[in-house]
Amino acid sequence: MSALTDLEFRLLNDWQRGFPLVEQPYAELARALGATERQVVERLAELKTRGHVSRVGAVFRPHVLGWSTLAAVAAPAERLEAVARVICDFSEVNHNYEREHAYNLWFVVTAASRERVAEVLAEIHRRTGLKPLDLPMLEDFHIDLGFDLARGEGPGARGEAGPHLCAAGKAGDIDALRAALEPPDYGLAAALEPGLALVPRPYAELGAACGLTETEALGRIGRMQDLGIIRRFGVVVRHQELGYRANAMVVWDVPDAEVAEVGRRLGQEACVTLCYRRPRRLPGWPFNLFSMVHGRDRDSVLQELARIRQALGLESVRHQPLFSCRRFKQCGARYASLARAA
Repeated sequence: MSALTDLEFRLLNDWQRGFPLVEQPYAELARALGATERQVVERLAELKTRGHVSRVGAVFRPHVLGWSTLAAVAAPAERLEAVARVICDFSEVNHNYEREHAYNLWFVVTAASRERVAEVLAEIHRRTGLKPLDLPMLEDFHIDLGFDLARGEGPGARGEAGPHLCAAGKAGDIDALRAALEPPDYGLAAALEPGLALVPRPYAELGAACGLTETEALGRIGRMQDLGIIRRFGVVVRHQELGYRANAMVVWDVPDAEVAEVGRRLGQEACVTLCYRRPRRLPGWPFNLFSMVHGRDRDSVLQELARIRQALGLESVRHQPLFSCRRFKQCGARYASLARAA
């Protein structure tokens, strides 16, 4: 990672959430950082060019705007790259990683409906001859994926990340949030997909892209934040480019009666960025709790995992860390099709 100036560091570290919902947000950042608006915009543009920033925008709560699932296939080594290309060709796929496991390609599919997700998985099966594991989220114990660069740890400061919400996959909770959405919200989410423009009044430009005024765009973003539909709004960083080059998806085989309690405790650990309950797929996949641990290197991830197991009394719980090997695709979910379906 190239050296960061003080301004760049603070933009990356301090504004991953709580981004200003005002007409001139970059000017607001400039006042807080002791810089000029032009300097803030230029630094953010440079950080995007260097790959440190993906976008400035929203991280949405899963299953509210549409439907998503985590999926995996076991690709023969000699076909792995070809299979990865087939999977990446689908616009509904927004993440695709190689991991150390017999199931070696892990990807996320996001679409307007559960039915469309199933269609994508079926088409991947048809094109590759490999049947994907379909592992939708059942409960959400922690979603952050902010990075506290000051502490040198993966997730951002937990005090600012909002409550640890559980049961996010349950129908009543999701249905209530979906009922609160209005058609313009879907259009706004689609317009937010590439992130806020680096211009003095980005919300005016955002609103114009989806038929809203600046005031309406600001109001709808604020409302979705208050409802918890937007989980985080701010600078979305790219962890590998910032030095977090090791990450493991740690999967656990927890007794079903205990998974909610273990998931809540695991989600509160500082090094855990994501923690979900997902279905078992027996006989081949016995794991029902998924957590992500990021670190500077492999050893630091394994050390944190050992510490967590001891601290939470999980030494006897079957688990497996699936380290990431290659990133074939990583981008935000595509919401344009969701807007058309609304």
